Amino acid sequence: MSGTGGAREQVARLLTLVPYLHARGQVRVEDAASALGVPADQVVRDLKVLFMCGLPGGYPDDLIDVDLDALEGPEADGVIRVSNADYLARPLRLTATEATAVMVALLALRNGAQPETREIVDRVLGKLQEATSGAVPIDPGVEPREATLARLKSDLEGAVRDRRQVRLTYWVPARDEVTERVVDPRGVVTSGGASYLAAWCHSAEDDRMFRLDRIHAATVLDEPAVHPPASSDLNELLFGFGVEGERVTLRLAAEAGWVVEYYQVEDVRRQPDGALEVDLMVGDRRWLERLVLRLAPHATVLRPQAWADTVRTAAREALGLYATPGA
Repeated sequence: MSGTGGAREQVARLLTLVPYLHARGQVRVEDAASALGVPADQVVRDLKVLFMCGLPGGYPDDLIDVDLDALEGPEADGVIRVSNADYLARPLRLTATEATAVMVALLALRNGAQPETREIVDRVLGKLQEATSGAVPIDPGVEPREATLARLKSDLEGAVRDRRQVRLTYWVPARDEVTERVVDPRGVVTSGGASYLAAWCHSAEDDRMFRLDRIHAATVLDEPAVHPPASSDLNELLFGFGVEGERVTLRLAAEAGWVVEYYQVEDVRRQPDGALEVDLMVGDRRWLERLVLRLAPHATVLRPQAWADTVRTAAREALGLYATPGA
């Protein structure tokens, strides 16, 4: 089988050759070789393997019959004659177990596929489920976070392009609550490893930035967007979209360095001792208190002074709850 691959390629050729011969009747070796794109002697070697294949049992009536005398020898006419292989020409029928295995494999492929591939896989899955009349229930499982964010980003970019409003279910970390709002998407931008949707928020009546990994759901509506897409560079506007609150500077020890990856920060300055000074906009002092107390003793508010005093007071009150009565 030199130059024609191994056993896998040979099986693929045989599965193609038998229906090809069944549909055309008797075919010359040269014509079959041309159709398969292999030398004529390779077709003969494949047919010698086919001669030993068939249904379980291994009796003469179970095996495919190939007229080898017509292919080799002094009386050979070079015409392929195959019989007792009608079952290979019939459409494949999958059992419920086989269909389940195929669908599970397709779902595994779908989770890591690009959007265009995912669309094809979804169509195949739909046909398989229709063919099995729903007899093969499949749990799609949990889609990887990266794939979910990629699809969300694609949907939002489509809404920007089509000038459609979007209904967002969004988690607001400053208030630790999930809100629902309608926005006019103006663009999607990536900065610091996170992606953001720039949009006009109809609830706030102002421009806002929404971090994609905090969007729990996004539904593109039929309503046209009132405000147009951003005309300037979104990267320059990333921290300029009417961010509510006051700039707060925190000092973070190495143990709290994850904050700069999780929250939207405006500036990060690494200190000689390895600590970080970060600036971020804070709209709710209660949120800042919870964050710093959660990070203690690895976070300190440097400025504004009033915010630092507020957090220190909250810390003393929290410690007071552990004091021994009467001590």
